[in-house]
Amino acid sequence: MPRATTTVSAIESPAGLAELLDAHAYLADEGLATACFLALRMRRPLFLEGEAGVGKTELAKTLAAVLGAPLIRLQCYEGLDAAQALYDWDFPRQLLHLKAAEAAGATDPAALEGELYDRRFLIARPLLAALETQPSVLLVDEIDRGDDEFEAFLLEILSDYTISVPELGTIRAETPPVVVVTSNRTREVHDALKRRCLYHWLEHPSYDREVAILLRRLPACGPALAAQVAAAAGRLRTADLVKPPGVAETLDWAEALLTLGARDLDPDLAAATLGALLKHRDDQSTVLRTGLLRHE
Repeated sequence: MPRATTTVSAIESPAGLAELLDAHAYLADEGLATACFLALRMRRPLFLEGEAGVGKTELAKTLAAVLGAPLIRLQCYEGLDAAQALYDWDFPRQLLHLKAAEAAGATDPAALEGELYDRRFLIARPLLAALETQPSVLLVDEIDRGDDEFEAFLLEILSDYTISVPELGTIRAETPPVVVVTSNRTREVHDALKRRCLYHWLEHPSYDREVAILLRRLPACGPALAAQVAAAAGRLRTADLVKPPGVAETLDWAEALLTLGARDLDPDLAAATLGALLKHRDDQSTVLRTGLLRHE
């Protein structure tokens, strides 16, 4: 993957951004490229919603590559709180410093306390790290898995890109990070957070686009195999499955087939590699029983 040093100001249009993403093997349609471009230029978070595996997380990774910036990822989950997302004090190092100071004969409690709460003893969690890193791309992944309280807290952070540390004061981002928030829509995210962001819904790709993605990401995948894999994935997405495959699973499946030497969608190899495409036992049974993998 080519190394990029592109700045936000150097990206002149959605089409130009799409070309940069394509150079890093991410094929964005006009709507997605426009939403990304506006988020970059307007310095607004980009809220991406859609089924799992449609490329939301991968877009954030590719934006980081395009901008030559580190990707800082905050994976959301039930019970995630502000301390785990913001910062923590390095208590072992503080204790060592306290013991060293006492051994050296330190006698001023106020001065010693000030030393203990110095920035060097502060462990930056993802949100603080993103504010202090210039430039950076902050990925808040699967916000729908977090709690309502964390969602409200995140809204406050994204409003002014500042974090208050009682012992140190306010830490403000000199340049706000590029922020990508993703949701698989396992629950509805509050409108207040969405209003702070630019919103885009990611669909599963069309047949032609999925073929192009397969050929772009897996050069060894010939046109015949790419076409058959994309067609099979499209059929599965219209079936009554617990978890239809996303692009990520389609790529995994094609790679598994290539690893086994496939050049077309052989039924036996397709069945043997089904675990790369479908991750629910009931879905696998349904597909094998109904013959949905067979191509015309």
